Amino acid sequence: MLLLTPARYDKAHLQTLREGIIKGISGGRLYTAYIGIGSNLGDRKKNCERAVELLQQQGISVRKRSSLRETQPWGNKNQSLFLNMAIEVETDCTPRELLAILREIETRVGRRKTSPWGPRIVDLDILIYNDMVIKSRELTIPHPFMHERDFVLQPLHEIAPDLVHPVLKKNMRELFESLTEER
Repeated sequence: MLLLTPARYDKAHLQTLREGIIKGISGGRLYTAYIGIGSNLGDRKKNCERAVELLQQQGISVRKRSSLRETQPWGNKNQSLFLNMAIEVETDCTPRELLAILREIETRVGRRKTSPWGPRIVDLDILIYNDMVIKSRELTIPHPFMHERDFVLQPLHEIAPDLVHPVLKKNMRELFESLTEER
């Protein structure tokens, strides 16, 4: 019997093991995830569409897709406007596997490391994954700022207005309406 002790395994490793066990037990169960996509460099529309294509090539089923919308940058305002959208996907990937696929797609589309909230060829974020709540150094689900960002809530409201935020316990319609009321 293998004993997992804190001295030998950090939390991220234990979470990866746990996800692997869950996936093995689930027998390839499919999960629903929501992904935010944005671009403000190059051919922004093409970058977003290419990211969706590459996800599908990885066997991830895109079930719903919002319209693209031009939005103001968040955080660092001194940059070009973004095109943003959200998609609903179905996958048998664990959250960490999905994150790894998203990072690989960002690289394939041409993303390079820049400053936080800086310009980017493409940005892919897991917004919600089923009703899971995960908080680790490399992954936080639901996305920690999604309820503060119009460019996330507006496309999510379009494709999944009744989707409930697993921490705030409000649906996307309520979150979007409260954000627009604050303005």
